[in-house]
Amino acid sequence: MVAIASTTSTCCVLRDPSRLEPPLPLHISTIGSDTTQPMRQDLVGAVLMRLGVERPSRDVAGLRSVYAAWCGSVPFDNTLKLMHTAEALPGPLPGSTADGFFDMWLEHGTGGTCWAGNGALYDLLAALGFDVQRAIATMLSAPPDNGPNHGSVIVTIDGGQWIADASILSGEPIRILGPESDNGAGPLPRFEWLADKPAVIWRSLSAPDGFPCRIDRIGADWDEWDRLHQRTAAWGPFNYQLNARLLRGNESFGAAQGQRFVFQPDGTLDVSPLEGEERTRFLIEDLGISEEIAGSVPRDRSVSPRR
Repeated sequence: MVAIASTTSTCCVLRDPSRLEPPLPLHISTIGSDTTQPMRQDLVGAVLMRLGVERPSRDVAGLRSVYAAWCGSVPFDNTLKLMHTAEALPGPLPGSTADGFFDMWLEHGTGGTCWAGNGALYDLLAALGFDVQRAIATMLSAPPDNGPNHGSVIVTIDGGQWIADASILSGEPIRILGPESDNGAGPLPRFEWLADKPAVIWRSLSAPDGFPCRIDRIGADWDEWDRLHQRTAAWGPFNYQLNARLLRGNESFGAAQGQRFVFQPDGTLDVSPLEGEERTRFLIEDLGISEEIAGSVPRDRSVSPRR
């Protein structure tokens, strides 16, 4: 068995900058001091080298360069979480800190689910000097009374705010527009307002015509983030079946529901079965995950009732 390190689409279309105000209405609260578990300094250079980017300027161009490289290099995937939960392993979930996340990515090519991936992206951007906050969000496939189920990342640059999400993998960071913006216009993924809260509408295999991710609150410290992450060890939608996605050029591709999917730049969806050796080959050749990990990912299981 592989030892898991454990430590405590299409690109969006950018709008005319003259219309991008105000970036964050006053009724969206930003709360709390954003404490963190800082990355090891030796990892920062190693991660940038693997991403193939220079140390970025702390402006929109710099953010775009890092985030675009991330979307094409760091998969959203639940391989390590499947291994951890199937065996009911003790200790924190894989990717609970940036050190653990990036050590495994550099060695094995694995990413993580939302709390792990966005937590690592937050710490990387913070280490690079960006003004960054964690965001507590809800993927609206779940009943609203289940509370937040997603973590995201918000970057503030020159008074504007940008969503850089390691799960949605939009290719471009998505600008938070003012409430007067054209709501519901443009290709996916795109920004919209849902009532009085900002949201990203994006595509998934289960919702190819559009799936809302609502930003409920901007500002969370590491303790709250980790608590929300660790509670998914008992039950979470990514504890049972392979789920992954990555960008290749303007194609968003991945795996879910026992199938491989590809969203073409025009939104066309291609789907094919993904089982047995083909599943392992997909992990190695398409996602770039090591043979060691790919060969250890458990078979898909039936999703148990929510606990």
